[in-house]
Amino acid sequence: MEILENQDIQQVEYISLLCQWKSRNSSTATLSPTKLLYPPCTQGRPHPQGVLVADGNGLNQLNQPHFVYVDQEDTLYVSDWSNHRVMKWMKGAKEGVIVAGGQGQGSSLKQLSYPQGIFVDKSGSLYVADSANDRIVRWVKNGEEGSIIAGGNNIGSQPNQLNRPIGLLIDNENSLYIADYYNNRIQKFIVDK
Repeated sequence: MEILENQDIQQVEYISLLCQWKSRNSSTATLSPTKLLYPPCTQGRPHPQGVLVADGNGLNQLNQPHFVYVDQEDTLYVSDWSNHRVMKWMKGAKEGVIVAGGQGQGSSLKQLSYPQGIFVDKSGSLYVADSANDRIVRWVKNGEEGSIIAGGNNIGSQPNQLNRPIGLLIDNENSLYIADYYNNRIQKFIVDK
């Protein structure tokens, strides 16, 4: 396996998966994804060093981060999976602010349950794949609670249901694409502004 100078996201994910496999199958391999941008398993080859942005579980810490999103102002958003929240770090900030969830695990519109994919639109609204609640929730900028955009009709495989959504994206025509993990499908919804 080679580390390329211009890696794309798929290559980084592949290397990360390979390192996770090695760590499960070797007593000597170690992996600390919240500490390094690139995993430390290049088998003796030099590898680029990442810059620590956040880790742990306080306002300057994370607990099992799953997805990141960077907007046009270089603001970093992180789905903080085990803390059931989405954090936002302004460029150069020493600690983040909670922009969604953060009220413990739950299903109220002020809570998230194992958030996964995130996306921020041009107006600053945050979209969250609220995975264990089987829904997509939109949090308007500076909002105190979210609103259900897709799913939220119990777990299931009907067109209005989701089963552990993990990824999402909104295109230029306001179409929301959802990776509906356990239904093995991609759902498309039109998002109202």
